[in-house]
Amino acid sequence: MPRKKKTTLLDIAQKMNVSTVTVSKALANKDGVGDELRRKIKEMAVTMGYTTSASNTVDPRSNGTGNIGILIPSRFFSSNSSFYWNLYNALSNELLKQNYYCIMEQLSSENEFDLVIPHMIQDKKVDGVIILGQISVDYARFFATCYRQFIFLDFYLNDENIDTVTTDNFYSEYIMTDYLISQGHKDIRFVGSFKATTSIKDRFMGFMKAMLENGYHVSFDEIIEDRDATGMNIPIILPEKMPTAFVCNCDETAMHVIDALKKKGISVPEDVSVAGFDNYISSGTVSSPLTTVNIDPAVTARAAVEIIIKKINGLPYNHGHTVISGKLLLRDSVKKIS
Repeated sequence: MPRKKKTTLLDIAQKMNVSTVTVSKALANKDGVGDELRRKIKEMAVTMGYTTSASNTVDPRSNGTGNIGILIPSRFFSSNSSFYWNLYNALSNELLKQNYYCIMEQLSSENEFDLVIPHMIQDKKVDGVIILGQISVDYARFFATCYRQFIFLDFYLNDENIDTVTTDNFYSEYIMTDYLISQGHKDIRFVGSFKATTSIKDRFMGFMKAMLENGYHVSFDEIIEDRDATGMNIPIILPEKMPTAFVCNCDETAMHVIDALKKKGISVPEDVSVAGFDNYISSGTVSSPLTTVNIDPAVTARAAVEIIIKKINGLPYNHGHTVISGKLLLRDSVKKIS
């Protein structure tokens, strides 16, 4: 197969009807080019796939550090944070493809409560920040007033001016619950602490929509908690009256539910069906391959990286809330009942 012709400065210059000197100055952020023309040239360079010997895209580091910060609340470094570790690795890989490096910093509970700006920003070590995971609303709003070059990942505020990337939690859990109902399940319980994260809230609301649409009972009081106020896992307390199925807010929680059922001599899916979310379990095994919603970390990371890089380089991008679709994976942990 013939190798694709490499885009040159001349190609961009001809496309933009300017000189190669103008293109070179624009891409190097040098004087002599107007802001609007510079923006258009950079956008065209990205569109045409222009590369240099030192990077995979237009060199974004002419006037920057070449670093993107990943800020993660310290509570997500616990045993229930495997999905975030996986997503962090995907972010790191995607940033390297764009010739950026990751600087990760934990946001301690103390700094979050005291509204302390991360050290990597104070020390001017990064060009932008991706905040990964749930943070308090107070800290999120404080951060947004102090620093502009950031996006939220897997968390959002009710503010259309703040850029976020999330999974389509509501619809994905809706179709998961609707699938369980199609398999004959009417008595279904949701597992996940509603107040813990925006993701769990949205997943429960999708669960509730499917249940109510089909005429089945659902109540906030019947939610089965899986974590405490700090986001740490707590033991699963099974209900006295066992449902026919559990819809869990994530695969880790589904694994804990299956373990709790096993201790009571209840088999999955022979006695009770269990469904998860994320398609990621870091440790342990389940007796049956888990029916779940697949969230591709690479796709999610790619969307977040594209937005933050365009944002810090002044290139056009989709502002506001970007939603990544999930895909239902039908496996053996859900049984069809009459």
